[in-house]
Amino acid sequence: MTRTHWAAITAVVLALLFAGAATVATAGSGDLAAARTPTADSADAGFARDMSVHHQQAVEMSFIVRDRTRNDQVRRLAYDIANTQANQRGMMLGWLDLWGLPKVAADEAPMAWMKEKGTSGHGGHGTQDAGDGPLMPGMATKADLERLGGLNGKQAEVFYLQLMINHHNGGAAMAEECAKLCTVDTERRLAQDMVDAQRSEVELMVDMLHQRGAEVLT
Repeated sequence: MTRTHWAAITAVVLALLFAGAATVATAGSGDLAAARTPTADSADAGFARDMSVHHQQAVEMSFIVRDRTRNDQVRRLAYDIANTQANQRGMMLGWLDLWGLPKVAADEAPMAWMKEKGTSGHGGHGTQDAGDGPLMPGMATKADLERLGGLNGKQAEVFYLQLMINHHNGGAAMAEECAKLCTVDTERRLAQDMVDAQRSEVELMVDMLHQRGAEVLT
C-alpha cells in the first residue's frame, strides 16, 4: 500500500475520532441544541458536508508532504494544518450526526448550498479528468496529489505550498459564504475562524514560497 493511501486512511481515522468527540461535546451545546435543526438542503448542512471533504484533502496533502521533506518549518506547518482541519472536520461531521442529516449527498452538486449566490461547483486550479468529478474551490486534482507524492525535498515543499495556498484561498471563500448564509451561530463562528486562520496561513505560505524562489500558482 502506498504512502498516499496510508495518509488517506490515517486522515479518515482521525476525522472519525474527532467526529465522535465533537458529537458528544456539542450535544449539550445550548446554541446547537436550541437552534432550529437545519434541513438537508440548508447552507448549514451543505457547508458542513462540503467543507468536510475540502478539509479531508488538506489533511491528506499534509500527511504526504510530511514524508517527502525534512524541513522543520514545512513539517510543522503541515502538522498544524492536518491537526486543525481534522479537528474541524470532526466537529462538522459531529454536527451532521447531531442534526440527523446525511454526511454525503450523492445527488447534490458541490456548492449547491450557495445557490443564493448563483454558485454551483468550482474547479480546482489543475486540469480535471473524468475521475476528478466536480471540484470545489482550490481543490487539487488527483494528478496533483500523485505528483506531490512523487516529489522530495525542496520540490515537494514548493508544490505543497502552491497547492495549499490555492486550497486555503478556496476554503476561505467557502467559509465566508457560510458566515453570511448559515443560520447556526456556532457554525458561523467556526466559519469565520476558518477565514481568519487560513488567510493568515496563506500570507505565511506565500513568504515561504518566495524564500524558495517560487511563485503562487495561477
